Amino acid sequence: MTSGDRDGLAAALELVGQRWALLIVRSLLDGAKRYGDLQRELGAPTNILATRLRELHAAGILYRVPLAHNVLAYALTERGAALRETVDALARWGEAGQQ
Repeated sequence: MTSGDRDGLAAALELVGQRWALLIVRSLLDGAKRYGDLQRELGAPTNILATRLRELHAAGILYRVPLAHNVLAYALTERGAALRETVDALARWGEAGQQ
């Protein structure tokens, strides 16, 4: 492993390593969702969910989609959608450890 690899991993963890971040990404891999839908699905505390959404938005991992009546939904950017293989691999790794 080169120091560049470690730097890349550290950069990735800085963006998606916080609790709930990858769970939000996993949820949005299915398509855009409103804040309330994410909160109900994930069960994340509202203050944490709001913070993670702001962080993921600032990092270019998700964006806000305007819906009717000034309602917003959240969707993954191309960069966020590129996390699909990583999320799937982590899920498989976690499941294997439970067996």
